[in-house]
Amino acid sequence: MRTSIATVSLSGSLTEKLTAAARAGFDGVEIFENDLLASPLTPEEVRARCSDLGLTIDLYQPMRDIEGVPADEFARNLRRARAKFAVMNRLGADTVLVCSSVSPLAADDDALAAEQLARLADLAQDFGVRVAYEALAWGRHVSTYDHAWRIVETAGHPALGTCLDSFHILSRGSDPKPIEDIPGEKIFFLQLADAPLPAMDVLQWSRHHRRFPGQGGFDVAGLLRHVLRAGYDGPLSLEVFNDVFRQAEAGPTAVDARRSLLVLQEELGLGSLPPPVVPTGVAFAELVTPDAEPVTSLLGALGFARTARHRGKPVELWERGEARVLVNTGPATLAHTRRGSGGGTATDGTRLAAVGLESPDPAGAARRAEALLTPVLPRRRAPEDAPLDAVAAPDGTELFLCAPNAPNAPNATKGPQPPHWRADFADLPGIAAVRDGVRIDHLSLTQPWHHFDEAILFHRAVLGLDAQESVDVADPYGLLRSRAVSTADGAVRIPLTVGAAPGDDTAHARHIALGTPDVVAAARRFTEAGGRLLPIPANYYDDLAARYEFADGELATYRELGILYDRDAHGVFRHCYTRTVGRVFFELVQRDGGYQGYGAANAPVRLAAQHTAR
Repeated sequence: MRTSIATVSLSGSLTEKLTAAARAGFDGVEIFENDLLASPLTPEEVRARCSDLGLTIDLYQPMRDIEGVPADEFARNLRRARAKFAVMNRLGADTVLVCSSVSPLAADDDALAAEQLARLADLAQDFGVRVAYEALAWGRHVSTYDHAWRIVETAGHPALGTCLDSFHILSRGSDPKPIEDIPGEKIFFLQLADAPLPAMDVLQWSRHHRRFPGQGGFDVAGLLRHVLRAGYDGPLSLEVFNDVFRQAEAGPTAVDARRSLLVLQEELGLGSLPPPVVPTGVAFAELVTPDAEPVTSLLGALGFARTARHRGKPVELWERGEARVLVNTGPATLAHTRRGSGGGTATDGTRLAAVGLESPDPAGAARRAEALLTPVLPRRRAPEDAPLDAVAAPDGTELFLCAPNAPNAPNATKGPQPPHWRADFADLPGIAAVRDGVRIDHLSLTQPWHHFDEAILFHRAVLGLDAQESVDVADPYGLLRSRAVSTADGAVRIPLTVGAAPGDDTAHARHIALGTPDVVAAARRFTEAGGRLLPIPANYYDDLAARYEFADGELATYRELGILYDRDAHGVFRHCYTRTVGRVFFELVQRDGGYQGYGAANAPVRLAAQHTAR
């Protein structure tokens, strides 16, 4: 189906918005009146610009508070409408959006509303324009789609139809199934938006917190299914009011928007994408650093051994159990120097810059990523290097798609396995890693503030990971928001967070969580090797004693080592943290009894301790 996006969903000038929409692959745009009024281009020049970019102007949005008003007010409305329809002719737009009135002058009189909308449609028809009437969720008298449709049906004018907006319908909890009873030819336009499910005034919710489909809690796909069954054959258009999107770069936002529609169409069987290839594990985490000594000392204290060196690059492999960390002292790549949320370029200090994901079909995973508008990164490699595919996550993190480390792991291609990344490394003589139960339990990736929702959709749609519920955590300097994505079996777990303080290095540090069968023993070995764990305030342990019962000496051990404790319906979680090196720290975790979370209840204490320990 054709796709469209409202200019209000993107940041920048009208020209920048149109360019971003076209580059992202949209077929058309809805032009918001304010964007035209603020543009130095004439309507004819906007029309020509859209034509050059291959965009149609599918909707114009200048009409408010039209219907159900006193006669003298309606006369003024018709005068204004005549001028706007003339502008639409200059733009080459043939459909105008009319939202249900919020005016205090509007009367609760459906017959009057239908009569005035029919007169408006008469005037519109003279200009070759159609009127799409939409129920605003906060409309004064008309606030539901079925009410708006009854008025349109009563008016009975060929140039008058309805516009359906997923936000206005789903935010009110309306049943979308009766949409199927509306004749498809009378659904003049469809606007799609998702949203989280907060408790707030619906107008504030609509104007500031909409998301692209797949980024919120609405069943947008279910609503679209009903609209298509009604016979609608117009464009799928996005109208998303969001404060973050309006401050972020228009280009990446448009790509994210287009990706959301590709995934939505896939869900309904309307598009053909390469199938998702869900990763089966974490092959490695790669740290980039200008000075290897602090991080390698930390790895050594954690029990890692330097087991191999890359044959052609300044990269060393450190291993313990099934956990593998690459330490790269080479120059930062383009992906590594993407501008961060603090407004600067993050090239200083040690950073978690890349992740290797084991995949049963790396080439298939790369094909899906590319089909979903994800950059497949060029790699500088020697002829003998393993031909690894790498894609860029929204925050610039490189994600390498690797053949599984296990030689007998599932191979989705049923053919020969591609060369293994480990073959690029030469073993160091006489050094072997400890083979114990340590593994990478999860990778916590802090996101730039303007990429958080994009990152959720990317990890779900491109990598096939499941998204858990969003969690808000109190930080000493604001609110930290987190949402984890993972495989069903927990082999890959990635909590995505957006920090509270945009310019603060500690808030934006990323971390590697190492799973161990005995966190107390692991913490003792770390401190005995000279490592420093994050100190936790005594008040925290006093609170633990009030909330839980512990075996004799258990809580004293946790207090001594700085181990935090949490429970959920499945089991128990014990964890502790190292000091931060650059923008990276490590976490030691022990999951017992099927614990599913990440210790979110302890995050405020951990964040406060990190701020204090800087």
